[in-house]
Amino acid sequence: MTTEELPSKVAVAEVENSRVDSCMADTEKDMSKLAAATAGHGDVALALFADVDDIGEEIDPEEEKRLVRKIDKLLLPLCAISYIFFFIDKTTLSYAAVFGIQADLNMHGTDYSWLSSLFYFGFLVWALPSNLLLQRLPVAKYLGVNIMLWGILLMSQAACNNFASLAALRVLGGAVEAVADPAFILITSMWYTRREQPVKIGLWYTAVGLGVALGGLLGYGIGQIRGHLASWRYEFLIIGALCTLWGVVIILVLPDNPVAKPPPAGRWLFRLTDRERKLAVERLRDNQTGIENKTFKPRQMLEAVLDYKTYFLFMIAFCQAIVNGGTTNFGTLIIKGFGFDTLTTTLMNIPYGAFIFLVILLGVWINDRLPPNNRCFVLAVFILPTLAGAFGLHFVPDDRRVGRLICYYLTGSLNASFVLLLSMQTANIAGHTKKVVTSACMFLGYCAGNIAGPFFYKTDQAPTYPLGIWSMIVVLILEIGIVIALRFLLSMENKRRDRLQGIDQTHHQERRDLDATAFEDMTDKENLNFRYIY
Repeated sequence: MTTEELPSKVAVAEVENSRVDSCMADTEKDMSKLAAATAGHGDVALALFADVDDIGEEIDPEEEKRLVRKIDKLLLPLCAISYIFFFIDKTTLSYAAVFGIQADLNMHGTDYSWLSSLFYFGFLVWALPSNLLLQRLPVAKYLGVNIMLWGILLMSQAACNNFASLAALRVLGGAVEAVADPAFILITSMWYTRREQPVKIGLWYTAVGLGVALGGLLGYGIGQIRGHLASWRYEFLIIGALCTLWGVVIILVLPDNPVAKPPPAGRWLFRLTDRERKLAVERLRDNQTGIENKTFKPRQMLEAVLDYKTYFLFMIAFCQAIVNGGTTNFGTLIIKGFGFDTLTTTLMNIPYGAFIFLVILLGVWINDRLPPNNRCFVLAVFILPTLAGAFGLHFVPDDRRVGRLICYYLTGSLNASFVLLLSMQTANIAGHTKKVVTSACMFLGYCAGNIAGPFFYKTDQAPTYPLGIWSMIVVLILEIGIVIALRFLLSMENKRRDRLQGIDQTHHQERRDLDATAFEDMTDKENLNFRYIY
């Protein structure tokens, strides 16, 4: 070998060694990623990617649209029908009130308010354990079993002959229903992008409107039954039986996550190819929130407890629920106080349900059409009609029955803002343990508000309930202030992260490696690539 050839040979050897080292490094990286997934450190999504180069693959827009339509056809109807049962199940007491349950069970004073609140005591106690079980257990199976329990406990209430037995069953019913909203939110976050989530949550949450309307229609129909039992007992039996059957459907059809295959009975309805499952996960890369992780991480729980966002979400949910606790449990009594008879009162809830249905669709449509980061503004705007309705219920004269009824209907707009609150929670919290803990804390606020709300409606103030109406006005004004403050804080944090990463928003210069952090089960605080939506 000549001296001239030596540098060339050395250079070739160095290139080959570099290639070998690179291959070994890539292999080690792939193996560590798979090991992390199987060990519980990373997200379950990593199990679909044997090669890390697969993450970050460009997705054909038309192929993605077909996949989303396929997902929509299964998930949205299942979530919506489940939510109809969730809403009707917890509001049957309101219809039972106009069918005479208070007289039949010898209720006095604040007994009815206590029955309304005791449901949420059960919800409150079981909210955190239920969210933690959602992390540990298969989501769809756990949800389905709980829906069956909703129905069984509701049917059991038909056998009650005194306040004490009904109160005990209301507490248990609240406990098993604590899974509902967190499960539906978790499912939505597993399958949809952060941009899509408000629309998808809005579509299944319109079931509240359908539930109100259907509940009124069922109440009217059940009120026509002339049997040996009181009408409210038939109501509990019929709705409870339907709910139990629906729980079985959820167990047999709903998949637990995009990585898992659907149950055998559901595969003829929802079959994803291996490529479609990968695309279902890959398109969520920009979320930076992962899909699911079954390992409980104490540090993420601690971070959730110390995060100011947790307390803002708690307070917003608390304010919303004080209003909800009043309108849900005393709405039929307020309407009846306008001068309607019992059966007409149940029918008057059908237009109310239709209004809720439409206002939710309007809210998510407006939010989807606006530029990014207007979510808090839209949330606040849809509080305003409820606030106007509350003022109307207080100031419109009692003899203006139609005007007062319209004011009551306006309170339904708060449901659109609640949809956006749910989307704020799922879009702005990352790390699976942190997500379930934050969700639990938000619904603790929801429970606390629903417990407190009914006690503002004093029996001796029926049917106008001035204290209850003023409680709505005060908390709605407070909620608007909290929402705007949260928007300001999230905006400031995004700007701070842009500065740290040297991102020039003016010229849209992007220096983030989203692939590196998409499915590592990092929290939103740990992951500097994460950007908040406000």
